[in-house]
Amino acid sequence: MLAGMASGTVVGAPVSSCCLPDGCYLPINRCNLPAKILGSLTFQLQPAPLRLDGVDALYPGLFSCLAGWSEQAQRAQQFIDYMDVHFTLNDPAAAGFVAGMGGRPKANWQRTIRGWRFDTDGREGAVMKAWVESRFGLLPRYHSGVIRDLSSETYRRYIEARARGLYNTNALESQIDLLYSYCQYELALGDSDHLLLYRGVNRAAGLEQVGVDASGSPVLLLNNLNSFSRDAERASEFGDRVMRVRVPRQKVVCYDALFPALLKGEGEYLVVGGLYAIDGWVF
Repeated sequence: MLAGMASGTVVGAPVSSCCLPDGCYLPINRCNLPAKILGSLTFQLQPAPLRLDGVDALYPGLFSCLAGWSEQAQRAQQFIDYMDVHFTLNDPAAAGFVAGMGGRPKANWQRTIRGWRFDTDGREGAVMKAWVESRFGLLPRYHSGVIRDLSSETYRRYIEARARGLYNTNALESQIDLLYSYCQYELALGDSDHLLLYRGVNRAAGLEQVGVDASGSPVLLLNNLNSFSRDAERASEFGDRVMRVRVPRQKVVCYDALFPALLKGEGEYLVVGGLYAIDGWVF
């Protein structure tokens, strides 16, 4: 069994399917479901649509444009073009940036995703975790160290990295809103509410297990944003053990195949955290 790390949790005890442990979520967020629900085991088993506040109202032109193209590669290019035009990514001056005034015009959605892939504990990693915290209300559990106390030095360093990553950018969080929404648009064209994904981990005994589900499978509380892979062999390159998890498509923020020309990598999927029952261990 995995070692339990959640305060006050008895390893092996059944987990309530409706509740996240206290202290790992916010009372408010910016989507249609509270964090306590979307982070629950019930949501993993029976997911519901997740919609970010304001996206449908503010960006209707994007989705009507996407509907006019039958090929995924065409839709991807339309999305990239829409982002370039809407946020004037190729013309920083039009977005209000002034040379020498300290702006960060190159801090866009593409660089942020690439930065996450390079270092999940870096500045861009903090931005992505902060976006999940803001939009879904799930607090980070790890960033360059374990986070359990919001008054801790580790959490303070995360807050500083988050501020540096978002300061003087061109509506970077809104750009990520649209990235997530486009990802969901593409995944909704499939025929399944779940994806079978894999995650390589080191020191499995250090994972935050909060109990077991009705079948006896370990239930883990994952960080608020995590990297998974569609391929077990590739996942094994990132840890000495590989877990298999059924992930609701509604919790996928982005994946390599959305933009194969831009995000060449390990078949990576960025997955929002919360409670997850482990489907099994591959290695």
